[in-house]
Amino acid sequence: MDPQELRERLRKADAQLTFQQSIIDKLTHENAVLKRLKFAAKSEAYNAEQKSLIEETLDADLAAVAAEIEALQGTRPQAERQRAKREKLPANLPRREIHHEPENTTCGCGEPLQRIGEDVAEKLDYQPGLFTVERHIRGKWVCRCCEKITQAPVPAHVIDKGMPTTGLLAQVLVAKYLDHLPLYRQEAIFERAGHVIARSTLAQWVGECGMQLQPLVDALAAELLRHDVLHADETPVAMLKPGIGRTHRAYLWSYCTTQFNPIQGVVFDFADSRGGQHVRDFLQLSGTNAKPGWQGKLVTDDFSGYKACFELGVTEVGCMAHARRKFHELWANHGSPVGEQALKFFGELYDVEREVAGADSVGRLELRRRRSRPVADALHQWMRQQRQKIPDGSATAKAVDYNLKRWDALSRFLEDGDLPIDNNWVENRIRPIALGRQNWLFAGSLRAGKRAAAVMSLIHSAKLNGHDPYLYIRDVLKRLPTQPASRIEELLPHHWQHS
Repeated sequence: MDPQELRERLRKADAQLTFQQSIIDKLTHENAVLKRLKFAAKSEAYNAEQKSLIEETLDADLAAVAAEIEALQGTRPQAERQRAKREKLPANLPRREIHHEPENTTCGCGEPLQRIGEDVAEKLDYQPGLFTVERHIRGKWVCRCCEKITQAPVPAHVIDKGMPTTGLLAQVLVAKYLDHLPLYRQEAIFERAGHVIARSTLAQWVGECGMQLQPLVDALAAELLRHDVLHADETPVAMLKPGIGRTHRAYLWSYCTTQFNPIQGVVFDFADSRGGQHVRDFLQLSGTNAKPGWQGKLVTDDFSGYKACFELGVTEVGCMAHARRKFHELWANHGSPVGEQALKFFGELYDVEREVAGADSVGRLELRRRRSRPVADALHQWMRQQRQKIPDGSATAKAVDYNLKRWDALSRFLEDGDLPIDNNWVENRIRPIALGRQNWLFAGSLRAGKRAAAVMSLIHSAKLNGHDPYLYIRDVLKRLPTQPASRIEELLPHHWQHS
């Protein structure tokens, strides 16, 4: 090998090691911080429910950090390796045996193998209200001639040498992130089913599963960015920080394809603020001129955080539902005749949308141009006339100004059959999340919020594609350990087929 080439390879290898060590150092520091927070949380003046939520979140964070360090180092940290062995599963639980034997019981020398024993590993499974135990029995076979022992390999598992089956893990994840059941409540449910699982153990499972599922969520986000039209919205979430004693307002950002797109998916992105930089990062708009990031059409409300995206090449598509809402408030609160007349215009536009919902893009565009365009033009002209009659600063003036200033974005759907009339599709995706806000108390770490957002992205995308979220998550956790990275997209909800 050329000495110059060798030096270059060594330089790159050294740089890679330095980079990897910096990540390990960062995670080790985060691990220490989380451990300090865990002990600090016990002394803070929180109620019992808040304290439980904090502790389970910290335990999940600690498990996720440990799993990331293990993946980088190729081994578990020393503290993890010295962890006490798990207790045996109760003898009273029903058991079913799963045998794993070699496919061929003839040795390479031609002699038949003799069975000399077996290894048994027990895993805890759960169906609503009932625990069972899977006994994985791996027979040991030996060739008397060669004295060579043969066994079937240990089945790969998302948690290496873990006690739970993928069914139990899926149950914990779906209950926490879809049914909004914190782990301390699940702990009580499992106790009634006949076996106590400490919430700290449940939290470790959640943390490790969240880390393992992240590449699949990254692939789902990349899939969304391949499409030209996306919805975006955000909703506030309370984040409880140990050491501060009060909640902090964080945000859950939501991105999804439109109802007209055959590819259905939604990605949630947790952030500790409402800054527009978060949406620009998701859309990869911080790139160079040669690689400018996503340049499609973004359907949003009028929140200012999106405005910088439109200066970077993204096309703004307004939300007629928000525009209509301004006039509905005038009519509902004050009986405004201006509001009432505006609602009639909007009603005609939405009548057409209900008719074109099942049409293709060409048919939708043709009907909109023929029937919606005259109504929209009349609405626009009417608002301009009304604005000349009403005083500045009034509620009516604000409603009219909102529409007139954004008319280009609001009416863009009239010239593109792939565009929706409003942003309601993504708002409906994010609404179930808002219902669980009372259980959304994160222990001051982005990791906890991002883990929740990642798992919910997969669960709600599975629902969008008509799948049972439990069956989907269970199957993905089963296949993920052996799924090649180059084929990770096969596990995305819109591609997934039950194995």
